[in-house]
Amino acid sequence: MAGKSSKAVLLATILQGAFAVIDPWGRCGGAQCTGTFTPISASAYIDSLNPGWNLGNTLDAIQNEGDWNNPPVVPSTFDSILASGFKSIRLPVTWAYHFTSDSPTWDVDPAWLQRVSDVVDQVTSRGLKALVNVHHDSWTWADVTLANANITQIEEQFYRLWFQIGTKLACKGSSVAFEPINEPPGTTEAHGKEQNRLNGIFLQAINDAGGFNPQRVVTLVGSGEDAVKTSQWFEPPDAKFKNPWGVQFHYYSPYDFIFSAWGKTTWGSAADKAALEADFAAIRGNFTDVPLLLGEWDASNTNTETAGRWRYFDFLLRTAAKYNIPTIIWDNGLDHFDRAAGKWRDETVLKILQSAVKGDVNALPDSTTDTAATSQFSSAFVWNKVGESVKAVSVPYLFNGLTLSSITDTKTSKALVKGTDYSVEGSNVTFSSSFLSTVYTSNATGTLATLSLKFSGGAPLVVQIAQWAPPKLGATSSALPATSADLLIPITWAGQNRPAAVRAIKSDGGILIEDWTQYLGPLQQGRMTYENQWNWDQGNVILKAAVLDAVRAAGKTTAFTFEFYPRVEGNVANYTITV
Repeated sequence: MAGKSSKAVLLATILQGAFAVIDPWGRCGGAQCTGTFTPISASAYIDSLNPGWNLGNTLDAIQNEGDWNNPPVVPSTFDSILASGFKSIRLPVTWAYHFTSDSPTWDVDPAWLQRVSDVVDQVTSRGLKALVNVHHDSWTWADVTLANANITQIEEQFYRLWFQIGTKLACKGSSVAFEPINEPPGTTEAHGKEQNRLNGIFLQAINDAGGFNPQRVVTLVGSGEDAVKTSQWFEPPDAKFKNPWGVQFHYYSPYDFIFSAWGKTTWGSAADKAALEADFAAIRGNFTDVPLLLGEWDASNTNTETAGRWRYFDFLLRTAAKYNIPTIIWDNGLDHFDRAAGKWRDETVLKILQSAVKGDVNALPDSTTDTAATSQFSSAFVWNKVGESVKAVSVPYLFNGLTLSSITDTKTSKALVKGTDYSVEGSNVTFSSSFLSTVYTSNATGTLATLSLKFSGGAPLVVQIAQWAPPKLGATSSALPATSADLLIPITWAGQNRPAAVRAIKSDGGILIEDWTQYLGPLQQGRMTYENQWNWDQGNVILKAAVLDAVRAAGKTTAFTFEFYPRVEGNVANYTITV
């Protein structure tokens, strides 16, 4: 075709060609394997992944394996994940910074290919399944949505990359599967069609690489690995490819709860549950005869409210099971498993997951779900304000047909005495003032005791006995700087050492960012979004540079209210930026 490069013609020829007939010993074009390969259907393989765990922010780090918040992989991590009840590891891998040449060969550093191969072996030697992908390349060199995207070059590079990955991993057993690319950008039908084409190029590449690859399970993807766009635009692969295949999608919804946007620190209302179930029912309804895999999902303990998070885990996992959708949880090393310490940051989340995956009923904490509420309670905590008299506190639970068996202090292993230290009436557990007085013995703030609640079935829960006072800022105001950078405001914590939400109101009474939040409930009006607009570290609360830009654009002095847990009147710290 006139104007088409010789490389493009070569690629088109490759894609139009057929590949050799295969047999169980991998005798076909490309790599030659010894030993045997045990074929497995896509549905059986994907079912066997459940539950799975993502090795996030590691092999996919930019630019190198240890550059983000995790050290390089050590095999003992997979021992811990196996012992925690997981069946599979999704291995996100970014290749963009490991090419040693450009067009036409796009050679990958052999040392990096070997590193990935070694990690795959560390996973599978423990009896875990391994799902290998191309990860952040989706927004480095492989973004087909850019106005200046060279689609021909992207396709060529994609083929070359997967041919090399396929060749290196060609002789791995059937416990290893491939995923073409993580969350490929796409907002239009044309983008969706290009992703279908990339799925075909991926399949051609791994089949041309030979070995056992023509029989290997793959999880194909649609634009963004988003359920809606995948449902709209995904097309099955060409029938000439004999790989067993399923469809992978990701789920981080509702956005406001998962990403702590607009003061949304609650989850679990009837509407919340109905929305999640409708999303899962919709994608299953669009892929009735196709194995589905939820390859990423999460509600991080870093920024979500504890009781809401526990209920979200339980409901999502049960709903996924209802619609026959195995799950692989996202973990960036800060969310769940502390790889340096070798322990889970929130053991209750792990136990709820283990129990829900088995289908066991869990008792769950209760918490505020009413969007009209002006304060927020959570059964994950019993709070007392410094200086207030200690009173009995009733904590509501969702027993779900179970009964409370015992309550134990996790530090002393001492069992609380029913009728003296606590009582149970209906759905409420009441801790007596006499017991709480043994915990609240000073003006110390934060968690003073942690109690384990065991039930007649399902996961145990914990409740933290904690005390709070309003945190103190190192300063209460500053002038707007001439140029914007993140503003770190020193803080002395008192209670739970993280903000719950941040409100920003201009001197004229208007909302600084996202004025539409005026139509939300009292706990959400005028609140900003975590990470993009506010954050914190061990000694500071942080207003992001984008917020200072917004103050400058508004030209108005702005009052910021940092709100903390418990979200009750007075548990705030105020800061003003003057213009």
